[in-house]
Amino acid sequence: MPAQELIAALPVALAKLVGGLVVVWLLGRVGLATATRLTRRTATSIDDFITKAVHKALVPVFSMVVVAWAWEGIPYEGIGDRIVTAMTALVTTVVIVQAANRILVRLLVSAFRRIGKGDDASLEILTALKPMLRAVTWMLGGVIYLQSLGIPLGALWALLSAGGIGAGLALQKPVAEFFEYIYILMDKPFRNGDFLHVGNSGTWARVEQVGIHSTRLRSVDGELVVMTNSSLANQTLSNYTVMERRRRIYRFGVTYDTPPQVLKRIPTMVRAIVEGVKDADFDRCHFVEFGASSLDFELCYNIPTNNYVQALDAQQQVNVALVQMFAEQGIEFAFPTRTLYLNAQASGHDSPAGQTTDKLPQRQTPPLNQSPSGPSTVAPPGER
Repeated sequence: MPAQELIAALPVALAKLVGGLVVVWLLGRVGLATATRLTRRTATSIDDFITKAVHKALVPVFSMVVVAWAWEGIPYEGIGDRIVTAMTALVTTVVIVQAANRILVRLLVSAFRRIGKGDDASLEILTALKPMLRAVTWMLGGVIYLQSLGIPLGALWALLSAGGIGAGLALQKPVAEFFEYIYILMDKPFRNGDFLHVGNSGTWARVEQVGIHSTRLRSVDGELVVMTNSSLANQTLSNYTVMERRRRIYRFGVTYDTPPQVLKRIPTMVRAIVEGVKDADFDRCHFVEFGASSLDFELCYNIPTNNYVQALDAQQQVNVALVQMFAEQGIEFAFPTRTLYLNAQASGHDSPAGQTTDKLPQRQTPPLNQSPSGPSTVAPPGER
């Protein structure tokens, strides 16, 4: 190629480059202003975002087109043409993939917000899926770019297929944990901050963070417990944070020499005690059983809170008031007793009937708060 032709073509190519870039800039400004005026008439902001994203992508793309057009005016053949073509295709691919990622994520965020109606779990799912969506978009962009360069993709597809099978076998467990994470976010058996009892392991802990592979729990003793999402989801979980109320049900007994008139008044007295406590809702109190050494009453009331300490405070007020009321009314709590009959002959003593009977009661602390065989509330060991 003569040097005179190259020198003569450079001013023309430079003029094309400068003129083309100026035209692209002017068209971009005018087009953006026009599209912005149109999108302002709509109630949503998605079209405004798409307009800006498209403008941000088209300006570099058309600028590279101008560069390729100006380069064609230079009478030079060889590696330069391939470099310019490859760079134009590369820049175009990168810019388009970036714009596609931004628009796709924004559309998904808007869709998830409408579906979830303000629920943060939907946005957490989208946050977990963002890296995967971006990776897929970049992979498609890379394949299109290589195809535009004329590179044969048969061997590449075979390599990707073999690598996909190997990666699938190697990532089988992490992928399973990821879908367990999606299940936790969608089904919402627990959230960050919830207090759980993990049935199989007997762990009492508060949820600190739900991750893609594992969930971090802070136990009542203070240590950090890390469990995989699959192992946690496959166990029986008791979520105490979502409790609307705590149910208290237990029995107490009075002695057998309590008069029937007093037995009739005891449920009314207990009801007045429970209703006098601020955080307790009376349910029932009945004379339910003739025990081995007591006449048993069953008391049931609800405490409308999920706070364990507050529930214990209310229960303590009920118990103290019950003891005080019985002391004022002269009602005695029953406790287990045992009567032993001693044979007089074996003891070497005489008696008119041939035997003597001595009652030797063995007293124990009365189980005022003994739980029945029915439903009861299990207390977390760390909160006792």
